[in-house]
Amino acid sequence: MSALLYCDDHVAVADKPSGLLVHRGWGNDRDVLMMRVRDELGCWVYPVHRLDRGASGAVLFALTSDTARILAGAFERAEVHKRYVALVRGIPEEHGIIDHEIPRRPNGPRVPAVTDYRRLEVFGRYALVEARPRTGRLHQIRRHMKHISCPLIGDVRYGKGEHNRLFRDNYGLHRLALHAAELRFAHPVTGEQVAVTSPLPDDLRLPLEQLRGAA
Repeated sequence: MSALLYCDDHVAVADKPSGLLVHRGWGNDRDVLMMRVRDELGCWVYPVHRLDRGASGAVLFALTSDTARILAGAFERAEVHKRYVALVRGIPEEHGIIDHEIPRRPNGPRVPAVTDYRRLEVFGRYALVEARPRTGRLHQIRRHMKHISCPLIGDVRYGKGEHNRLFRDNYGLHRLALHAAELRFAHPVTGEQVAVTSPLPDDLRLPLEQLRGAA
C-alpha cells in the first residue's frame, strides 16, 4: 500500500505509521519512512520536519534541496500549520492556549513554545483533544499536555504507566495516542495553499470506537 498522501514534482506528504522513524539519522533502524518514500518515488527525498516514532500521520518531504530549504524556512517562521489529535488522561478545559517554555533539545535551554488546543470528546476520566502547535519544539504536545496535567495515553516518557497499561489491556492500544491529522503549507514553487489530511489509523481508531461504545 502506498505511503503517500500527496505528491507532485516538488513535494510529497507521506502517512507515517506509529513505531516507524522518519529518518535513519534519528536511530539505528534499517526501515525508516524516508527510505520507503525514496523507494516508492525512485528519487532522493528530504524530510523537513520530525514526527515522534510513536506518533502517526502526515510528514512532509521535499524532492529537491532547493525546496527543502524553502520549506525549512517556512517551518522556522511558523508558516506551516499542523493539526494533531491526541487521547489524554484527564479532562482539559474546552479550549485553551498553553504558553510554556520547554527545552529545544534534551538538557538544552528552555525556549518559547505555544500550543492551542480544543477538547473534542470526553470518555469518563479521559478526553480526545485537537492540538495545533504554533511552534515546533521537541515533544511539544506531549510536554504541554503533561504541563496541564493531561498526559497522553501511551506516552512512556511523560505519561502514567497505570493508564498506559489499562489501555493496552482493555482496548488493545499499544502505541502513543498522538496522530498528525493535517498539514497546511504554501507550495514552495507555486505559492498555492496545500492542505493534506491523514485519516486515523486502525490502531488508534478502533480503541477510540471502543471507548465511545463503552460511554
